Amino acid sequence: IILLWFVSLISFLNLDLTTISPLLIPFGVLLRSFLHTGLFITTHEAIHGVITINQSLNNAIGYLTSWLYALLPYKTLAANHQLHHRYPASDRDPDFVPANSNNCLLWYLNFMKEYQKGRQAWILIIGMAIIFGSFISWHISLANIFLFWVFPIFISSCQLFIFGIFLPHRKSQKGYRDRHQTKSLSFSVFWSFIACYHFGYHWEHHQYPNVPWYKLPGKKI
Repeated sequence: IILLWFVSLISFLNLDLTTISPLLIPFGVLLRSFLHTGLFITTHEAIHGVITINQSLNNAIGYLTSWLYALLPYKTLAANHQLHHRYPASDRDPDFVPANSNNCLLWYLNFMKEYQKGRQAWILIIGMAIIFGSFISWHISLANIFLFWVFPIFISSCQLFIFGIFLPHRKSQKGYRDRHQTKSLSFSVFWSFIACYHFGYHWEHHQYPNVPWYKLPGKKI
């Protein structure tokens, strides 16, 4: 995933948009978004320690992918995610917003604010400005920067939130069946992969947190 992310970034940033069919541009944006989501999924796997038994290497990969994703602090992500698993869909879950548990937009805005507050907001603003300025200095067009770097970050954040947080954990009239307070989505294996690297199998992930994402369909009950 990391290799494909780098290769696609370099390829698309240097792509001459005037020489290709306009129909290929949305494909490129969606592909970059999907691979960008893969960076966060890799960070998530590092948090659960399932990338490699060498924990130093495991965490190093987590630091790298969380930084590449959106200059995010790996330690904070890890601490919050452990709380998410310990107290899912409760007021002690940093990813859950009880007051807006059925309002996708308000929950998303609160979710993003949680990870971009205080010092982290400045890290993101300054870091993005430096990266943006570097791209410009390398004579990369603004269209390419927005299409294949900026837009994929936003699309990926929506993808992760909708399929990894909102749909699995939103409150329902039927309630939840157990302490995980989550449900799995009714997608085929193929569309589950496309939607968000099988995170639609969300109950399975909470029940078996040390199972890597690509093995979650095999845990479906």
